[in-house]
Amino acid sequence: MEAHPFSFPKREHLYGDTTVDRLHKKGKSFLAFPVKVTYLITTDEQPVRCMMVAPKKRFKHAVDRNRVKRQLREVYRHHKQELINWSIATGKQVHIAMVCVSDKLLPQRVMERKVSSALTKIAERLNEVHNVQPSNNE
Repeated sequence: MEAHPFSFPKREHLYGDTTVDRLHKKGKSFLAFPVKVTYLITTDEQPVRCMMVAPKKRFKHAVDRNRVKRQLREVYRHHKQELINWSIATGKQVHIAMVCVSDKLLPQRVMERKVSSALTKIAERLNEVHNVQPSNNE
């Protein structure tokens, strides 16, 4: 059974101490306020795996942390296809961590604009590294 293109199934979630530690130690990162994005090209069975983090240090209440992570997941689901296309074109896989560094809750519109630009920036950086032209067939 094939998953819906805008879904975020468990197999695409990034988890596990060794995997996450390697991402933070060897990965490249940049700040696209309100999100710090870390990514690492790797070998994995999934084209793209991603994790969203809302630190307890910044969001004291669980409802706020859950809201931020839900916003990040929602934006990621709608904009992940460009990264998946890159992965398929190059045969490489990428791990991504998105950490919210703002200490304020932001409207969904603002989060959508900022995170989608961050995901586009990842795709551009990956294309630069591997000299792959993005496909415009979709």
